[in-house]
Amino acid sequence: MARVMAAKDEYGRRQFFKDSVVSIARAAYEFKKQSDVKPQPVAAPAPPRPDFLRPPGAVEEALFLERCTRCQDCAKACPHGSIGFHTGDGTPVIYPDQAPCYLCDDTPCIQSCATDALLTLADRAEVRMGLAVVSHRFCTAGQGCHACVSQCPMHALEMDFETMRLHVLDDRCVGCGICEHICKSVNDKVAIKVYPPRVPAS
Repeated sequence: MARVMAAKDEYGRRQFFKDSVVSIARAAYEFKKQSDVKPQPVAAPAPPRPDFLRPPGAVEEALFLERCTRCQDCAKACPHGSIGFHTGDGTPVIYPDQAPCYLCDDTPCIQSCATDALLTLADRAEVRMGLAVVSHRFCTAGQGCHACVSQCPMHALEMDFETMRLHVLDDRCVGCGICEHICKSVNDKVAIKVYPPRVPAS
């Protein structure tokens, strides 16, 4: 009986060592396999777009950055969901090709701002978010497309039928971006773009 127990113990010890060796060998193999795999480069986050607009009534940029507390109240107040946030500093921005400013009569975004980063305006004609610029290379107004003209709330676009080119009336354009948004929805290439004062037109 003692010999049988000794044999079992011996077998158990042998099996234990064998299993341990196999386990270590497997672990070493997996470690080598993992170490041979080249680390994949982590994609750098896309830089924030520089062509954003500020909400209507925004003060000059340096002062705006000083006054804005990133509270997001203006975005919450916007009934159209036009106001988003800068991915770098969290300040409110508008990308007109995605969602333009619809120039609400009661400007709820301005009314919601408690720090005067957005100032009350007497009339929407006083808004100066940017200026629309037409790329005649891509514009199809000469072929009959006048979608942006018909949708401009400020009547700041007009067709010159002598040259068959679309023109922006600088004194009327408030930079709301509705024209850019409309153009993107009806044409293959966006032919009209709103540039904020800090970004030169290209």
